[in-house]
Amino acid sequence: MVIEAVGGRLSSVEYQILVEQAPMLIWRANLDGLCDYFNDRWLEFRGRTMEQEYGNGWAEGVHADDIDRCLRIYLEAFAARRTFEMEYRILRYDGVYRWIFDRGSPFYLDNGRFGGYIGSCVDVTDRVNAQEAAYRTRLNELKELAALLPICGYCRKVRDDHGYWKLVEEYVSERARMEFTHGICPACLAKRVAEDEMTAARPVL
Repeated sequence: MVIEAVGGRLSSVEYQILVEQAPMLIWRANLDGLCDYFNDRWLEFRGRTMEQEYGNGWAEGVHADDIDRCLRIYLEAFAARRTFEMEYRILRYDGVYRWIFDRGSPFYLDNGRFGGYIGSCVDVTDRVNAQEAAYRTRLNELKELAALLPICGYCRKVRDDHGYWKLVEEYVSERARMEFTHGICPACLAKRVAEDEMTAARPVL
């Protein structure tokens, strides 16, 4: 077999070398939907043999929280013979779960018959972690904003979630089921007494 390529032609041996040494993880599934091939990069990433990954053996490494979704997407696409894309966590050789982006497409033989699926995967853990960190930062910012209480600098009324301005006592009692009693603090009492004394000391004109 000879593969046409830009600027030249690849022999089957050269093509196999490219597939095996490609920086991405490559798999193939047969007509039954069972995986019957993984390239060297996949096997190195997983730290398992072809026999261990064969069929549905690869699914043993998929994270428990992702396996049902992963298989559903795969089987639905396989039945419809359409390309699919998905992200899921799979166990690496060192026992660490890594996020991978998996894209599978149907392939057809020279006679036009459906031959199965070919897929390629790349490790996207760094991107997923960065997105999660950005989301957590944004969530914390929103929580901080939600904790801010708009209060009028003049009358000291508070604006509620619906945009209405209420006395602070009314606002708090609605949320804390708290009743208020009114008195006067020592500082205000002293100020009020001083004001009354000044008023009483003024000459009457």
